[in-house]
Amino acid sequence: MQPEERMSMSLAENVQWLRLQFMPSEDLYIKNVVIGGVEGTLCIFEGLSDLEKLWVMAGQAMSQLPPLPPDGDSVLEYLLTKTAIPLDKTVAVTQKQVIRFLTAGAACLLLEGCDRVLVISSQSQQFRSVSEPSGEGNLRGSHEGFVELLRVNISLLRRLVRSPQLHCEIQIAGTTTRTEVALLYHSEKCPQPMVEKVKKQLQSTGLDMLFDPGYLAPFAVRTPFSLFTPAGFTERPDTAAAKLCEGKLIVLVNGSPYAMILPHFFAEHFQSMDDYLQRPYFSSFIRLLKYTAFLVSVLLPGAFVAVANFTPELLSSTMLFKLASAQMTTPFSLFGELLLVNFLLEIIREAGLRLPKSIGHAVSLVAALIVGDAAVQIGLLGTPVLVICALAGLCSYVVPSLYEPGIVLRLAFILAGGLAGPVGMAMLGCFCLLDVCRPSPFGIPYTAPVTPYSSAVWKDGILRTSWRSLVRSSPFTVRDLPRKKKKEGRA
Repeated sequence: MQPEERMSMSLAENVQWLRLQFMPSEDLYIKNVVIGGVEGTLCIFEGLSDLEKLWVMAGQAMSQLPPLPPDGDSVLEYLLTKTAIPLDKTVAVTQKQVIRFLTAGAACLLLEGCDRVLVISSQSQQFRSVSEPSGEGNLRGSHEGFVELLRVNISLLRRLVRSPQLHCEIQIAGTTTRTEVALLYHSEKCPQPMVEKVKKQLQSTGLDMLFDPGYLAPFAVRTPFSLFTPAGFTERPDTAAAKLCEGKLIVLVNGSPYAMILPHFFAEHFQSMDDYLQRPYFSSFIRLLKYTAFLVSVLLPGAFVAVANFTPELLSSTMLFKLASAQMTTPFSLFGELLLVNFLLEIIREAGLRLPKSIGHAVSLVAALIVGDAAVQIGLLGTPVLVICALAGLCSYVVPSLYEPGIVLRLAFILAGGLAGPVGMAMLGCFCLLDVCRPSPFGIPYTAPVTPYSSAVWKDGILRTSWRSLVRSSPFTVRDLPRKKKKEGRA
């Protein structure tokens, strides 16, 4: 790795280098100034820095300088230690550092006869105001959501977890975009080996561009192909703060309103912040309802075609008669209808999601009139198939974080049930269980705290007990979970 090139002692050479790096960029603002009898140059990017703020705060302090030796180092030291200018805590000494500070919105002051660059905090970046998250609605609790600016997101978490043990480490990722990535964790509750492992994996991504934590998930959790990944995502600061208190890591990326949670367990897909604000019996009922809805969305269409084609004796005579009469009017088999309707539902969903909101409602109207009513009336689709697929589709929206693997599993179970019947579904179900129970790269099972068994499963796992019971027991953290033991090396 080649050493970074330092800035020159010549102001003209430094300014020429800057122009060669960024010109012809019209938003680069370069202003020649004289400070304490020493020539200097102020450089900012318009839009990232506030020019008025820079001149009011920094210009006033610079104009009131006492007599100083006419050299750049003396002026820089005085500005750095004797004035109230809002300066960054570090001074840029290499060309790479100057580029990083400029593109981050800071102002850089270059002085003649000085190879160090003063960094002035004059950032004024426009960002979306903190508002309610759109994808994780709650009846009660906080209505704040993450925004696209990294520093604002860090402040939201710092405001909720006011502990000196909350550590925040920022590193740069993306060879072209040079995106800031923040890693937050609670030093007393998060295992230090897990922190070091995640930091090492994030530093070796080799990504050219980075705009979302989803880019980092395959590098942070390096596992073979699996439908379920031990990395979760949230846009709620209170959810991320709760995970920090449980000893997990939070990864934030500048430009994204989502936080990545490491590690993330299967049972956490069925939990929400509302569970802790309601009565425990109702929260437990809602969690069981979510588990049931997920199983229905995945298994119902496949079980329907498997039973109808291979074991029809399990159905009542009335159901068999209605199913047979519906199939006599359609040109497709029951297996083909289920595949067709599921593909149509996904096409409708994708079209409604990508269209502008002003005309997105038209997709639902067209789908209901043409795909639903008209297809049944002309005998293209059967009513039982539409009802089964609609019920499975509605259940899939109950657990939105598992929507993607749920859709793939639903189609896989339809294929298994239609081609091999109950035996095929049983084999596919065993494969899914093996996939879910696969060890996590962090040494903690993805099915924790269910397997290996932990008492936390009855306190705050599948069910939830009262806050009195949770307070009496020791706080749940990642350190409390059983970990995979490393194999001892051979002598």
